[in-house]
Amino acid sequence: MKTDYDVLIVGSGMVGAAIANALDGSDLTIGIIENHTPQMQWPPEHFDIRVSAITRASQRFFENLGVWHGMEQRRVTPYNQMHVWDSTGGHGEIHFDAAEINEPNLGHIIENSVIQSALVERFADFDNIEFICPVNFTRLAFEKDHAWLELDDGKKLAAKLIIGTDGANSRVRQIAGISVKGWQYDHKAVVTVVKTEKSHQNAAWQRFLPTGPLAFLPLENGYSSIVWSTSPSLADQLVAMDVELFKQDLEQAFESKLGTIVEVGQRGAFQLKLQHTTNYTRPRLALAGDAAHAVHPLAGQGVNLGLLDAAALTEVVLEAHQAGQDIGSHQILRRFERWRKGDNLAMLAAMDGFKRLFGNQTAPVQFMRHLGLNMTNRATPLKNFLVKYGMGYKGDLPKACR
Repeated sequence: MKTDYDVLIVGSGMVGAAIANALDGSDLTIGIIENHTPQMQWPPEHFDIRVSAITRASQRFFENLGVWHGMEQRRVTPYNQMHVWDSTGGHGEIHFDAAEINEPNLGHIIENSVIQSALVERFADFDNIEFICPVNFTRLAFEKDHAWLELDDGKKLAAKLIIGTDGANSRVRQIAGISVKGWQYDHKAVVTVVKTEKSHQNAAWQRFLPTGPLAFLPLENGYSSIVWSTSPSLADQLVAMDVELFKQDLEQAFESKLGTIVEVGQRGAFQLKLQHTTNYTRPRLALAGDAAHAVHPLAGQGVNLGLLDAAALTEVVLEAHQAGQDIGSHQILRRFERWRKGDNLAMLAAMDGFKRLFGNQTAPVQFMRHLGLNMTNRATPLKNFLVKYGMGYKGDLPKACR
């Protein structure tokens, strides 16, 4: 193991691993710190209960990193349509179809373990990447011209730049003293994989219930990934209840749109929250992905925001390095923060607004909500703009995502 690097990345999840891959074409030396060994293989009948809806911008990023083929070899599922409807006080719905915008699909549903394993597998192709795993760090300090981490075995690793991609409870962020604003929602997300009697038709389905949204996301061989956002007490009940009762409750909540629930896999639940750091950067440090921001999953944008962070940060770092500039200087890193912070805040605010809008059960709000959904469904130019924005065709995109 080396002791001096140009860049140390803490966290080899999807965002951290993508950053490492994006820096591969340079002569920068990269170290990746991870506290657990990622799972690289699993039985073909096993589905990860955590999945991501990958946009076209994120797909382009993966293609440019040379990892998209590895994901396809494992398992990716395109979705061609999206059905969204409100269950309360009337009938409001909106339907998106890739054919209406001359696209082969709207995006892909991919298991998180598939994404991470394809990214980690690619590390072996590069001489400038060292994967340091499993290991924990105990100290983090910043000097004028470098930063350093002390590992739990006492070894110190120094770098010009440390990147924190260690999740929503980031230890890097906490030790660096960067504060977070936000709140926990009165929601947990229940996640599992089910097989349904009827085909999901390679469509994503989302029903807004009074207690929160329920999504069916298509996977291979007739399976669907379930993300059911509901009250913490109901979520805990859904995870613990008998499988036959769970099937019945799920069928009822989903109006049996895909017939009966034939199989149910492992169930889990996680707390939902909105949070955003006051700063993404300081001298010698940058935060990306969930370490910098967390969003409600109702539109599936969380990991896509993190991947845009990864592409933007690496573009800034590589341009600075090629120009002979200090990649860890705050002046350089602030370019990344200014680039991404506004877009991330806008998405966080939009998802929070949607959550509150669909959680309001007063009659006037229900009426306006249904009216808005139905009018948008008929307003083709507006609907097409929304779907292209969601696919990653709009905004100030990094070069690797265009």
